[in-house]
This record gives sequence, structure tokens and C-alpha cells, in this order.
Amino acid sequence: MTSGHAVFDTAIGVCGIGWTALGVRAVQLPEGSPERTAARLRRWHPDLPAAVPPAAIAAVISDIRALLDGGAVDLSRVELDLTGVPEFDTRVYLAARSVSPGEMVTYGELAKRLGESGAARAVGRALGRNPVPIVVPCHRVVAAGGRTGGFSAGGGVSTKMRMLAIEGAALF
Repeated sequence: MTSGHAVFDTAIGVCGIGWTALGVRAVQLPEGSPERTAARLRRWHPDLPAAVPPAAIAAVISDIRALLDGGAVDLSRVELDLTGVPEFDTRVYLAARSVSPGEMVTYGELAKRLGESGAARAVGRALGRNPVPIVVPCHRVVAAGGRTGGFSAGGGVSTKMRMLAIEGAALF
């Protein structure tokens, strides 16, 4: 599998995906237009040229579409290329991948799963740098006390809430 990137339509707008021979390196949530989504993806990953997705990546795109259409899709087995991602962030992303569609956990709960009680803010910062949202479902991690917490994707917290609603999460 060669490296590349592509944009694709979903129920929440045009998303982007970038890949290498190791797996998915980037997922870009909608930025308001296909051009802006692709531009943001290229800005962070200039080494990934526009390309037709190979079969494995086309399958991931199909699964992301299905999930954002409300399907019960498990993306936890998608191969990721986390080259260059700090070790703590990688651990956070792997833990977040265990949170199922429609389920939510707090930043503090995720920190405890890592054996890092008291590291809720560090978990939040790591999720804010998540290069593969949706595949690493950072939108399923919320603040304590029923608060939504932040969301760095286009549309901010409203995008997070929309994704949770699509998944059937019991919102506050």
C-alpha cells in the first residue's frame, strides 16, 4: 500500500483520510468545504499526495461513513500509523479505542485506565492532538460532571455532540 490522502462525503460533511504503508496516519473532520478539508490535511501531512485509496483504506472510509450514518461499526481494528506520536499520546489513543459507539468516559476515567490517576488534563491535551479522530474516538471522552469538554475539530463541541447523538449516546 502506498501513501496518500483523499476526501470523502459523510453524514457530517466532507472528511479526509491520509495513509501510509503502515496504516491510517490522519483523519480530518469537515472544515466547511472539500477544498478546506483537503488543504488542512495537506498542511499537516504534506508528504501524503492526493491518491485513490487502496482497498484497505476504501474499507475504512466505508466503515467511517457507516458509523456516521448511525451504524454500529467497530473501528478498533483499523491499522494506524502513529509514527512520531509521543508514547503517552499513543497510550491514550489505544485506551480511547476501547470506548464503544454510544458509550462515553471522562478524561479522568481514561487516565485511570492508563494507570495514570490524576492525569485527566494530560489525557485531554493528548486527545486534542489526536491525528485520527473517529478512528480514535476522542469525541467519546467528556469532562467530569456531565460537561462536554473541548473538541478541536471544525465546529468544536457542536460537532462532538452531533457525533455522539448519531451514535446514540445518552447526552446530558
